[in-house]
Amino acid sequence: MKPTFAAARLALACLTAGALSLVSLHSHAAPGLPSKNVAWLAAAADADVDRAFTQAKAQNKPVLLYWGATWCPPCNQLKATLFNRQDFATLSRSFVAVHVDGDRPSAQKLGTRFKVSGYPTMVLFNPQGQEITRLPGEVDAPQVMAVLQGALAGGRPVKAVLADALAGKPLVANDWRMLAFYSWGTDEQQLLPKADVPGTLVQLAVASPAADPETTTRLWLKALAASDDGQGVKADDALRERVQRVLADPAQSRTHMDVVTGSADDIVRTLQPEGGAGRTALMASFETALKRLEADATLSRSDRMGALYARVLLARLDSPKDAVQVQLPEPLLKDVREHVARADREIADGYERMAVITYGGALLARAGLWDESDALLKSNLAKSHSPYYLMSQLGSNARKLGRKDDALQWFAKAWEKSDGPATRLQWGTSYFTALVDLTPQDAKRIEKTAAQLFTEASRDSGAFQGRSVRALKRVGSKLTDWNKDGKQAANLRRLQAQLKQVCPKVDAAGSQRATCEGLLKPAAKSAV
Repeated sequence: MKPTFAAARLALACLTAGALSLVSLHSHAAPGLPSKNVAWLAAAADADVDRAFTQAKAQNKPVLLYWGATWCPPCNQLKATLFNRQDFATLSRSFVAVHVDGDRPSAQKLGTRFKVSGYPTMVLFNPQGQEITRLPGEVDAPQVMAVLQGALAGGRPVKAVLADALAGKPLVANDWRMLAFYSWGTDEQQLLPKADVPGTLVQLAVASPAADPETTTRLWLKALAASDDGQGVKADDALRERVQRVLADPAQSRTHMDVVTGSADDIVRTLQPEGGAGRTALMASFETALKRLEADATLSRSDRMGALYARVLLARLDSPKDAVQVQLPEPLLKDVREHVARADREIADGYERMAVITYGGALLARAGLWDESDALLKSNLAKSHSPYYLMSQLGSNARKLGRKDDALQWFAKAWEKSDGPATRLQWGTSYFTALVDLTPQDAKRIEKTAAQLFTEASRDSGAFQGRSVRALKRVGSKLTDWNKDGKQAANLRRLQAQLKQVCPKVDAAGSQRATCEGLLKPAAKSAV
């Protein structure tokens, strides 16, 4: 994701003696919990969450549900910058904090229940179980704190707030702020169909009160970031001037840092879809603002690297999106090298390292510095508590460069080292997909890998829920496409026979068994 981010697990790698200090830094967090300074309730099933809501009702407190993963870089960013804050710990006494690790038993079922799938997702509920809002994990910690405090201070359910706003009813300032800082990226279509988000953000921006220019500006920026292919914003000179003012003002660009850095290329494309003087001027303004944010020591290392990542994306704007070799300005490449090397040298906290180094590997790759990306990732394998994530990045690098054997070896190793049922299905699916794409003729290995994934799914009660079932559906779809000429019919018949043993044991509730039975049904016709 431009890192826009996701997921959850366990497993510490066997670290070298030189990296043992990183393990000790994790001692501030209880095993499996996001932080030690908060009374997190670990939830692995419906009964756990129900107990949390019973406690919330008895104490008249809201519930904050955090859905995350051990390997997920933005989850580690939250652990390094938000959950470890003393003011967050103090504020946590006013709500019941619930942590769901996506690899716990029945966790994927909980994901389905609460409509969460991307890691990290933070949802605030009132004591009665109504969703108040989804918190934006991409903004910096003080802003998350401000949004959370506002939501706790009598915040209404965001669905009702949105309905009133669209109906033209008056809203208080806190309601508008809730809409402006709502996590549309993890909405999962709870408020709106995805296609309606850009246009709705425009409506909100137009309707927002002139007395609160910060909220209005943020809604316009979010609308610009979400707009594409004619959906949402119709750019005009007034809107271009508004964005230029944000970029020129250090305070405004800092306030809206997450949108400025995370969507710079999208905003430029929306405001200036064609090249020319207008685009050149806008790009120059972004470059100035992004350099300023990159040097802002009040931002986290991840956010500062995000500003540099945005500079790289803008420099690539006229190149094909998936171009492997790009020519970027030497001063920019120098900044990339120095910034990543400094982060690698200075980071001591293990959570921060997982968040930033994975970002650094992606940044070097987007800048066309493939060998340096590989070197960074390899040098951090022994320092990471989730080295399989870095291995998957190495596999992705190798695949993009056409090194098929290297790619498959890294994807296979990542799967082998991954831990937790949901994680293993996800990483196994990545390896399986690469296997079919890169070596479709290797029928024996493809069948063996699919069979292993189905076997692992049969041992996991949550395999046909949430992220896990989406991974299995990708496997089924890939197998069907692989057999489109009917030449792999025998392989698929054996896999179907395996599923016939698995599916009757799958819970019939929520269409789980039916989903299992349908994984290879299209393939059955071509396998006759």
